[in-house]
Amino acid sequence: MTAAPPKQIRLAAHFPGVNNTTVWSDPAAGSQIDFASFTHLARTAERGLLDFFFLAEGLRLREHQGLIHDLDVVGRPDTLAVLAGLASVTTHLGLAGTLSTTFNEPYELARQLATLDHLSGGRAAWNAVTSPDAFTGENFRRGGYLDHADRYERAAAFVAAARELWDGWDADALAGDREAGVFARDEGIGRIARKDRFFDFAGESTVPRSPQGHPVIIQAGDSADGRDFAASDADVIFSRHGGLEAGRAFYTDVKSRLAAHGRSPDDLLIMPAVTFVIGDTEAEARERALAIRYQQVSGQTALRFLEQVWGRDLSAYDPEGPLPDVDPDPDNISITRGRVRHTKDPLGLAREWRELAEARNLSIRDLIVETTARQTFVGTPEQVAEGLDEHVRTGACDGFVLVPHITPHGLDDFVDRVVPVLQERGVFRTEYTGSTLRENLGLPPVGAGGGARRGTADPGAA
Repeated sequence: MTAAPPKQIRLAAHFPGVNNTTVWSDPAAGSQIDFASFTHLARTAERGLLDFFFLAEGLRLREHQGLIHDLDVVGRPDTLAVLAGLASVTTHLGLAGTLSTTFNEPYELARQLATLDHLSGGRAAWNAVTSPDAFTGENFRRGGYLDHADRYERAAAFVAAARELWDGWDADALAGDREAGVFARDEGIGRIARKDRFFDFAGESTVPRSPQGHPVIIQAGDSADGRDFAASDADVIFSRHGGLEAGRAFYTDVKSRLAAHGRSPDDLLIMPAVTFVIGDTEAEARERALAIRYQQVSGQTALRFLEQVWGRDLSAYDPEGPLPDVDPDPDNISITRGRVRHTKDPLGLAREWRELAEARNLSIRDLIVETTARQTFVGTPEQVAEGLDEHVRTGACDGFVLVPHITPHGLDDFVDRVVPVLQERGVFRTEYTGSTLRENLGLPPVGAGGGARRGTADPGAA
């Protein structure tokens, strides 16, 4: 019996802009808003045959104790404008952007994404996210705040409306006699009308059906609502479960939800965000990884992180000293405003941290380095490649979104040293085989009406 070919690893590159892994103070760090930085990372990703370039978006600068977060002052450029520019300097790389379903409108965003899909020849992807706070909403006319369940209900309605707009123009029906120059609506451009608790519009798309039919949909929610939304509507999940055991549990849970929506396990890819540090030896890689963590967590950063949990001004404390003797204020959750994960039990977390700090004689900064996010894969190129392969081979994920720690050269080492090892193992491509992102990801095509998305592929679809 012929052995089954090894499962192929999907890889994407996250631009290391404004996030908690970025080391902006390193002398080797470049600009996070100069187009040359976006170009370098995208071209490096394409040189490494990665599936897509992933750009996050921030709709408001974060604040801490009323001051702009220091990392945000570099700027937050518009995602779609950057991706459209990158379409002209790449040929195969997918172009994915994080765009909110809470503060955008379906017609406008569906049109913009369809345009990007045309400009790139079928390489557009949309990370459809919900925005959780009224602080962000202050930048928008509608403003306000949606409860958790309402955010996902609006997101589902938003994606459904976008799909109707993407399917609203039948190019085949318009391909006949064009001499008159005027076409009845039923000849190919259908009128879309939608009225529900979130949207009320009627009109038609101004953009023909794009090369992929629908741009690839990415989703990042982890709640039960988020997982159901992904199972019904997403092509890729941008997961935070990068560890083996947590990854396997998440993978099993989400894949088991697909059948209820008429989909197969291969219709949805799970790709956690992961970091990496590479060295000539394992010891060198681990030493470098620790040095990077202390770059990522300065003394001031450690105090600010602790203040998010404590809900108090801790500026009087020495970050190289012990934890505060005062308890957290569980009612003061607005000390940091913007996208941040607040613990639901600050008093319980403080107790755990005190026990750990006392047992290991950790300072505030040491503790934050120890307990917050760290590099997922650390070692030689061969060890990193083995770790990636083990996760995919054993059902923890289908691939990874790589998050470098520095802009714009943070991906270079991975492409030069790890990608060749993956190719030698037979688990990563040696050339692009498709013309669209959907094809390169191995996802089913989308026929008119979105039928293939539910496992009823249209052989004639693009």
